[in-house]
Amino acid sequence: MSDAAPSSLTRPEARPLFAVFGATFFIRFAFGITTAVFASYLLGQSQGLGGASLGTIGLVIAMSPIGEFSTVLFSGAAADRWGRWRVLVAGMVVAAILTALVSTTRSALALGAINLFFGVASGAILASSLALVADASGPEERGFEMGRFDAMNLSGWVLGFAVGLAALTLLPNAALGATFLLGAAVLTAGLLFILVVTHGRVALVAGRPRVPRLLAQALRRPEVWWVTLPWLTIYMLIGTALAFLGSSSGAVGFPSIYLAVAIGGGGIALVFTQPVFGRWSDRFGRIRLLGVGTAGFVLVMFAAGLIAAYGALPVLLAVAGIGVIGALAYGPAALAALTDLSASLTRATTMAIYSLTISLGMVLGLVVSTTLYDALGTEGLDLFFGGISVTLVALTIFQWRRVRSGKLPITTPAR
Repeated sequence: MSDAAPSSLTRPEARPLFAVFGATFFIRFAFGITTAVFASYLLGQSQGLGGASLGTIGLVIAMSPIGEFSTVLFSGAAADRWGRWRVLVAGMVVAAILTALVSTTRSALALGAINLFFGVASGAILASSLALVADASGPEERGFEMGRFDAMNLSGWVLGFAVGLAALTLLPNAALGATFLLGAAVLTAGLLFILVVTHGRVALVAGRPRVPRLLAQALRRPEVWWVTLPWLTIYMLIGTALAFLGSSSGAVGFPSIYLAVAIGGGGIALVFTQPVFGRWSDRFGRIRLLGVGTAGFVLVMFAAGLIAAYGALPVLLAVAGIGVIGALAYGPAALAALTDLSASLTRATTMAIYSLTISLGMVLGLVVSTTLYDALGTEGLDLFFGGISVTLVALTIFQWRRVRSGKLPITTPAR
């Protein structure tokens, strides 16, 4: 891969990058579909989930991020040693098989085991695909390319989630197993997309340093941890929302089908906004866009707390929408910042630290949010959102101070 970021998909070096973007969309689309219906599928009911039900759902869903954060560093090191494409393709094959297996059972024990191994595959996919994008991005284009990656990543998630919510509304619960077969088919389509775009010829890098050395080189860099740590709090929020949004939207007076339409429209908007935010991080500096994203997340959580208490009032939905737009600035800037800090030999391992952080955040988010809700009701959710807001703001201020002192080289000069 060339160090210069391609400006046109007609260039030969851009073909693998285009393959990663397309495959990312298919992967996240499949994940979004199945995530939206998983809680209702597991319990055999689409309405009226109680406290005991939430505990069961949280435990089973948490197995996926547990599998991811416990193995993703080894997946990243494997991608650095034996080749990014090998790990990406292997992860997609395993994920497709496991997704199809979900449709065969509703046993909490079996689904927990499947989710555990699915998390292993998911971590391998994310670490290797991020490393591939980083490999093809020059220093002055990293924000833009990560913005394009994030556009495919997030738009796939939300459009798939919208399709899953629609299925949850339109299909009887007994037929929800078909959505997992659809997810497996979408993952298979992603594999075919890679083979078609690359003509079956992808670079297979091997002979890099051994896995223990790769892990040691990546883990002993504190600046990498300071860039990824805010994602812990962000995914505490996102993991909780993905797990329970489809089942709880009706309780606040917002039908699931309307939510599906709104999320689908947001997914389309992501395709256009993420590259723009990424380009702005290249031009104005990563830390400025990270600040905008932090402000957006705080506004979203403030609105979410009010919606939980007062219902889906139009003014509160509008405030949440404004917050979402601001929050979207965070992803491209943060991923570009992580690329700024990564060395080529340990790039996938460094990206695996990001994956480890977000998967751990999803586990903690599910545990903390369900515990607080069971104990305090909506006041517990307010406490959850407030704690995430305060922590994220504090970490962003700390990052800004380290950038100003020159100890965190993650920002580009304004151009």
